[in-house]
Amino acid sequence: MKKINALLTAVAVAMSMNSCRKLDVPVESQYVRDNFPTTSSDYAALFGTIYTNLSSNYAINYWRMQELSTDEAIIPARDGNFDDGGQYRQLHYHTWTVDHPNVTGIWQWGFGGITNCNRLIGLTSASSVSESAKAASLAEVRAMRALYYFFMMDTYGNVPIITSFPVNDLPSTQPRAKVFEFIESELKAIVDQLPEKSTSSDVNKLQYGRPTKAMAYALLAKLYLNAAVYTGTPRYNDVVTMADNIQKNTNYTLDARFRDIFLPNNGPQINETIFAVPYDQQIPGNQFTRFGFFAALAPSYGFQVSLSIAMSTTPEFYARFNLSGDVRNNTWLNGPQYIPDGNGGFTSQPANYPGTNQQIVITPNLVLITTKPMDLGNTQASQASGVRSIKYYPDPTIIQSTRLNGNDVPVFRLADVYLMKAEAILRGATATAVNGVLQTPDFLVNRLRSRANAPQVTGITLDGLLDERARELSWEGWRRNDLIRFGLFEKEYPLPNDNLSMNKDVNRRLYPVPISEIRLNNKLIQNPGY
Repeated sequence: MKKINALLTAVAVAMSMNSCRKLDVPVESQYVRDNFPTTSSDYAALFGTIYTNLSSNYAINYWRMQELSTDEAIIPARDGNFDDGGQYRQLHYHTWTVDHPNVTGIWQWGFGGITNCNRLIGLTSASSVSESAKAASLAEVRAMRALYYFFMMDTYGNVPIITSFPVNDLPSTQPRAKVFEFIESELKAIVDQLPEKSTSSDVNKLQYGRPTKAMAYALLAKLYLNAAVYTGTPRYNDVVTMADNIQKNTNYTLDARFRDIFLPNNGPQINETIFAVPYDQQIPGNQFTRFGFFAALAPSYGFQVSLSIAMSTTPEFYARFNLSGDVRNNTWLNGPQYIPDGNGGFTSQPANYPGTNQQIVITPNLVLITTKPMDLGNTQASQASGVRSIKYYPDPTIIQSTRLNGNDVPVFRLADVYLMKAEAILRGATATAVNGVLQTPDFLVNRLRSRANAPQVTGITLDGLLDERARELSWEGWRRNDLIRFGLFEKEYPLPNDNLSMNKDVNRRLYPVPISEIRLNNKLIQNPGY
């Protein structure tokens, strides 16, 4: 994204990723009470650490925990290449361990963000800035802390609640329902102090990638949609209320072209983005082209970099992209490949393997060899096995030294709000009218289908709604969350010649507390099943 707010990119501080046990680390920022920021640039330099930490892992390791543990994404080995100690295989088969690198890294990433937010809340509260400026700043940081806590609660379940910095006593594990209540109370307490999306493009640029009222409402909608999982008590009518709160701001609208939402130059001009993680080639974190594109196609798309050939989707997941005319089908590369026309389509010129006249053909099947676990082999044909996603369209300016994309990654967008409301109604909530129009599940889904040029639906069911979420939100980090809510996280989709099977223990719906954290903090309680 080339239009990222300069105040947020020019961050002066790079915080270390503090886990909840690292509560007395040196503060690298030079800001203290006596020299607390007074200008917008100073504020951005101080608060920018929240966002640099978020971007550092959201689209890589956090995304992998949410997607590689499902049918939506898979990184198979290819004659031993890309096995990386079996970590991706463990995610696929739900056999991760208490010392899995993602399990440990994301715990430290999340609680590093929370610790930094607590530090900034303390500094802000003690500052001498005006009460209005203080309230706005506190609302921003508390909203981001709530987002980090949502990620931790959804991923690990029972986690500590830490609200101060520094902390003298080691924190103890809190029940998931209590963490839910904390997130809910925080968002409800500060939502009125958060800014709104406006008709001013300049204002929206300043707000982009930062909390707004709609971001708080969308996060609350996610809480309530999953409340039966998190607390045992459904909150579906509250989902509808939050969705309607967002729709009251008519500056949020569906964008005319689905592909525009995910292009390398996406940004604050996208009408339906509620909250996104901004990326460019100076902000590490978006590596979808590096890991998910087909390397031999790079010259045909106008760039020359070395890429992985590993990440794709499963045939079972790809089979959902079967609606006639649906533009979302075009977010995947499958079959004979052609040189793109630069406008979202393709020319009639074949895309050939470099230096040959042989057209590249990508196939959806993932046929494993029997000699190695979750391994396709490394022939030319096996390299082209597995449908590739180009939802985050390859950045033509990608360079060898970073191999990073400039596409921002949406966390919340209006399309998801429609689908959350539709699901809540199907689960028993009362349908409501917006602008005089009753929004039934069919009505809400058909809004997305009309944009996608897909056939209209009549009488959509919960199963159909889950498939629609797959089509609309693929590779946006919500598949694990969805499958757990639908009771399908343990569903197996075996590959040909598969000599391993999935661990179907329902305790795997939560990741374990990292063993390294428990060894250093005896107040942390391990999740059941580990």
